[in-house]
Amino acid sequence: MTFDKTILITGGAGFIGSHVVRRFVHQYPNYKIVNLDNLTYAGNLENIKDIELYPNYAFERADITDLEQIYALFEQHKFDGVIHLAAESHVDRSISDPLIFIKTNVLGTATLLDAARRFWKDDYEGKLFYHVSTDEVYGSLGDEGLFLETTPYDPRSPYSASKASSDHLVRAYHHTYKLPVVLSNCSNNYGPYQFPEKLLPLFINNIRNNKALPVYGEGINVRDWLYVEDHAGAIDSIFHKGKLGETYNIGGHNEWRNIDLIKELCRQMDEKLGREAGSSEQLITFVKDRAGHDMRYAIDATKVQEELGWKPSLQFKEGLSKTIDWYLSNQEWLDNVTSGAYQKYYEKQYAVTA
Repeated sequence: MTFDKTILITGGAGFIGSHVVRRFVHQYPNYKIVNLDNLTYAGNLENIKDIELYPNYAFERADITDLEQIYALFEQHKFDGVIHLAAESHVDRSISDPLIFIKTNVLGTATLLDAARRFWKDDYEGKLFYHVSTDEVYGSLGDEGLFLETTPYDPRSPYSASKASSDHLVRAYHHTYKLPVVLSNCSNNYGPYQFPEKLLPLFINNIRNNKALPVYGEGINVRDWLYVEDHAGAIDSIFHKGKLGETYNIGGHNEWRNIDLIKELCRQMDEKLGREAGSSEQLITFVKDRAGHDMRYAIDATKVQEELGWKPSLQFKEGLSKTIDWYLSNQEWLDNVTSGAYQKYYEKQYAVTA
């Protein structure tokens, strides 16, 4: 079968990546989508088993820091585009083990950039390297203001510093080698298939099992939340219509204090589980604040809306309801992830040791 383009999506077995892979496989049957994932703790092939037999989909297990592996895949597949999502992404893990974040997020990005530069050999017609980043590179806001694409970088954790470093590398390859790139920085995502160390799936699972809900500090930190399928739609728009060398901020115009979000989650969970109103709130437990915890993030997404016509499709309460419903309807997936059993899927599917 002949395809118009071959697109490499890194981290496609992870939370956001799986939604991007699924969207591109369905929306663009004339594209061959190659999903590269190293299947570390957050990579789960069960996230995308519904598309694994599609004729325009292929999976490759590889480490983005392994130059020989990445070169071999570029040689084999002749990629026309890269959508780079693979990253270590959990702030708490970056505080306890920062070097793995530096290796994956900085060296891994550099490896992919250099493979693209080498194999595209200055013939950049129809080629694109799209780097997906985070709003955390901008640091912390006070009570007022929004992150713009021109906001100076001020990362506060090893995670955000590693992502800032990778952003700088992407821009350096664009300016030095004229590599065709676009970047995006997105706010907090939520939705189906998120690894349950992150706030919403963790708390949904804890409420279901009547376990404590650990809230950092006083719960007054503010985040902007975006439904993951809306993020995938924004990535689609930027990949196809974004201007080379540009950065696009993606956000939900949807700020919530952590404690208010958690109380709304508790309210909806009580209703959906048929529990007495207010019972889930009793599980809230305040714990010592995270080191270097940024107070507020908020994105100005005017540029991507005005230039590319993208905007969020869901308001938060509606998206939260859909998210809760998905986790409650997919308890086997959640149980497999929390027990570690999901890691056996690769061994079963590909007849090799995970």
